Amino acid sequence: MDKREFDSFLKDNEDIVTSIRDAAGELHRSVGQLYGKRLPYLHHLQMVADVVLEYGFLVCTRQEDIVPMVFSAYFHDSIEDARYSYNDVKRCALGFGMTDDQALTAAEIVYALTDEKGRTRAERQSERYYDCIRETPYAPFVKMSDRLANMRFSFKSSEGNQHMKEVYRDEFPDFIWGISKPCDDIRFRVPSELVDEVWQMIGEL
Repeated sequence: MDKREFDSFLKDNEDIVTSIRDAAGELHRSVGQLYGKRLPYLHHLQMVADVVLEYGFLVCTRQEDIVPMVFSAYFHDSIEDARYSYNDVKRCALGFGMTDDQALTAAEIVYALTDEKGRTRAERQSERYYDCIRETPYAPFVKMSDRLANMRFSFKSSEGNQHMKEVYRDEFPDFIWGISKPCDDIRFRVPSELVDEVWQMIGEL
């Protein structure tokens, strides 16, 4: 999709995007979730959405997918951290005027990005977890946006979890391999612009 077309659609639908953002922020506020030491969780959600809003044109194939993709950026942790079910996510998406197909797209992305049950990080993010991401349109891009947002925060903010810098650095080669899928369908693409920024941050450690 052309960036001009993508940005024009976002401008024309700014009210919907704002409503989605506010709803996601309120959901995480209602369960008392913070980001870092004391920031509202919306801070993280907005960082993820900012990446999606900037680079989404590189993976989006049609206008109908823009709102579901933006919704998934704001609600990507709603099942994992905010007590939503898959059906809650889909119902919420429908509440923003999405069609059944759009709400399904949004819910599938959120579901794909939800960690599995496990005692450790490795168990929660198993091969099955990455399989689901790779097989879900737009999920690799939104997951990469999530990881980039977390790394920007940890690497560049005094509020960030400094320990996670080392975790993100060490697991990034396996992470990017895990979410990548050789495919001509750009909906499964992980844009090189995001990957290059991560490698640059790692190189500056």
